[in-house]
Amino acid sequence: MKLGVLFSGGKDSTLALFKAKKEHEIVCLINIVSENPSSYMFHTPNIHLAEKQAECLGLPLLVYKTKGEKEKELSDLEQAIKEAVKKYHIEGIVTGALASVYQASRIQKICDKLKIKCVNPLWQMNQFDVLEELIKNNFKVMIIGVFAYPLDEKWLGRMIDKKMIAEMRKLTNKYGINPAGEGGEIETLVLDCPLFKKRLEIIKADKKWMKDSGIYEIKETKLIEK
Repeated sequence: MKLGVLFSGGKDSTLALFKAKKEHEIVCLINIVSENPSSYMFHTPNIHLAEKQAECLGLPLLVYKTKGEKEKELSDLEQAIKEAVKKYHIEGIVTGALASVYQASRIQKICDKLKIKCVNPLWQMNQFDVLEELIKNNFKVMIIGVFAYPLDEKWLGRMIDKKMIAEMRKLTNKYGINPAGEGGEIETLVLDCPLFKKRLEIIKADKKWMKDSGIYEIKETKLIEK
């Protein structure tokens, strides 16, 4: 099938793309930019870097904006998918949905309405398996947002590696944290993966810490040939 990918630039949408590409033709990326930093549906930290990641992937990127109002943002998503159907003749979309029934059910409803397939390669995967698969496949993934105790400022800008996973196992056992951030605990940015023709290098970034949560705000990047 010809598929478009709902793409945020984070680990889940990129890993879903990676897995879906093994069986399908990926023809475009669909990126929703929400004005609401607490969007119910969409990743927001450093979302502007999706354009550079699309260049790394060598795929066209459709960017749609939404005010991020609950439920209303779904009509904006529907319009974006409609545009992808019209412009790239996609037969379905790929999502990085892992465990969120809220997200998965609403995207499925849009796909049913448009009579296209909804492909969810990560759905119901063990969250530690997701993290391990990133490392196994040489994904370079940075944590760019933390939003849950006991994660602190030191986690901002940190890479997902074996040491991080080991620490997350302890925190999951003690505090019940979702290790892959399905409860909104973390947000991530993919700097490199096997599908990237170039890798993303961060030149300048600032940590913005706000009492019990924070963002790794990336100011400047460059693309490096591989």
